[in-house]
Amino acid sequence: MYHLPLTLDMPAWDLALDEALLDAAVSGESPGEVLRIWEPRGFFVVLGRSSPAEREVRLAACQGDGVPLVRRPSGGATVVAGPGCLMYALVLDLGRRPELKAVDRAHALVLGRLQRALQALDATVARAGTSDLATSAGGGRLDPPRKFSGNSMRLKRQRLLYHGTILYDFPLERVGRWLGDPVRRPAYRGRRDHGAFLTNLAAPRSAIVEALRAAWQADAPLADWPRDRTQRLAATRYATIVW
Repeated sequence: MYHLPLTLDMPAWDLALDEALLDAAVSGESPGEVLRIWEPRGFFVVLGRSSPAEREVRLAACQGDGVPLVRRPSGGATVVAGPGCLMYALVLDLGRRPELKAVDRAHALVLGRLQRALQALDATVARAGTSDLATSAGGGRLDPPRKFSGNSMRLKRQRLLYHGTILYDFPLERVGRWLGDPVRRPAYRGRRDHGAFLTNLAAPRSAIVEALRAAWQADAPLADWPRDRTQRLAATRYATIVW
């Protein structure tokens, strides 16, 4: 698998690049499967494909703090991204992995592999809800697990974009400042607010990156990335959250 460690200058460009990698794979312009790992330089809010901003985001707080809003092409709930939150994107070939055509199997395969890789850093890492990774480290014996990774996907023809977040050194208090109560709650969350539900994975950034690369054998550097596609998408689709 190819590896692309690349963060761009603006949130719209970074979100657009994930979709551009998917489109390049669909069109046959990509040389193979790709693992991209990046980390935002500033804070921003990422809406899911159909997330209602007026319900999930504290718009006044975001506006007052200068926090931009962008929308991703995959489903799931709204999240806050920024320094201390590692982002990854996988572009996978369904011809090689036909089991990924089923949504539940796709979550099981991808998250199962990530879970096993990250358990080398935290033995309590486990799948939770539909598409989360959580940890019980640092909690009491009866405390429920806390989420450190949220994930979503988009299927397009014979390719799958599966991407997500891994909190490792994130200022968690910012989530509650910029996001309202979620519209949908996984059962394991219960009535916990953002501060009680989220946590950072207690592992160094470098170790997390190596675990992700090893999990997917992402050893070949991607020599080029779809710059023109990214630019077009950032200037049009990602220039607004009104999709």
